[in-house]
Amino acid sequence: MSNDNPTEESVNLDKYEPTQGPEHGFFERLYTGTGGFPIVSRRKLFYTLSAVLLLISLLSIAVRGFTLGIDFEGGSRIQIPAAEGVTTQQVEDVYAEALGHGPVAVQKVGSGASATIQVRSETLDLAQTEQVQSALFDEFQPRDSSGQVSRNAISIAEISETWGGQITQKALIALAVFVLLTMVYIAIRFERDMSVAAIVSLFFNLFVTAGIYSLVGFEVTPAAVIGLLTILGYVLYDNVVVFDKVEENTRGVLHLNKRTYAEQANLAANQTLMRSISTTIIGILPIIGMLVIAVWLLGVGTLKDLALVQLVGMIVGAYSSIFLAVPVLVSIKERWGPVAAHTRKVLDKRAGVGASARVPVGAGTRGARPIGTGAPRPGSRPTGKRQQRRH
Repeated sequence: MSNDNPTEESVNLDKYEPTQGPEHGFFERLYTGTGGFPIVSRRKLFYTLSAVLLLISLLSIAVRGFTLGIDFEGGSRIQIPAAEGVTTQQVEDVYAEALGHGPVAVQKVGSGASATIQVRSETLDLAQTEQVQSALFDEFQPRDSSGQVSRNAISIAEISETWGGQITQKALIALAVFVLLTMVYIAIRFERDMSVAAIVSLFFNLFVTAGIYSLVGFEVTPAAVIGLLTILGYVLYDNVVVFDKVEENTRGVLHLNKRTYAEQANLAANQTLMRSISTTIIGILPIIGMLVIAVWLLGVGTLKDLALVQLVGMIVGAYSSIFLAVPVLVSIKERWGPVAAHTRKVLDKRAGVGASARVPVGAGTRGARPIGTGAPRPGSRPTGKRQQRRH
């Protein structure tokens, strides 16, 4: 047998390392998806990185917690037109002077003639409401929509925390239904192990995104909750794309002895890596634009909350679908089922071929088989049944 195929005849020291081919540049390998990046073989590194990110996120959630918006905590919301020269600091000072303590938050919302300054405070009673409204009116003389100076231009609303609790409850129900449907769909479309790996990726994305939101300190608003549920759909989409390629590459792999399941899964991850990067970049560009417009131009708080959670979720989702979901799938496959036995068979075959290659030249007789292998020595004549019938 000739040694024309080095990938089958040489010993592979790393059992998951992709077959070595011609040297190519980083971006060329990234673009062509040639399998040059050892994602699966270095899964311990990615497991460690994922565990660190998850630990930091959980610690932030446990220690810092979330800055809950008024829709979840309840309280009073005061709005006053942002006339020219009126700043949030001035409004905060007037509020503190009237009641003896500062508000929870003061921010400018909107732009142009429709801009308002929004004050969020603890729940005020009727006397405190009248006191704050009078102080703000005397100081700023706000005008209503008709342009007349009016006390009614200052609006004060009481927000109950019950509504926020209802939103949270419905969000948790929606999350449970989404996870269940995701497991069923992937189990039917692909297989059970891929379903488990997808759920691991999904919950990783959920907790890390929530943890980063906690670290940044943005207020948790209904828009943020909606955005968090929205990115789960993106994670599912990315996982389906990757698993579809894994299924294509590993179809029938257990009946062949050339490559292991892990190597084929690693190749699939490489082949979809560039697509995931491109999709993520295209997806986050309008979100970054929305952040810029919301924060620096319009000052719309709800857009800022929605944009941040989607930006973080899409980036983390792209990472988890490639560097977490695929390694988890391989780990599950190699622990249970026939993949582990097949992997050992392929690696044992490679080790045997590698041993034959190290037999000294001239050892044995012409036509003899190398020690420890069932393969004929390179250059020997065939010894099968057809050759025997000639004698």
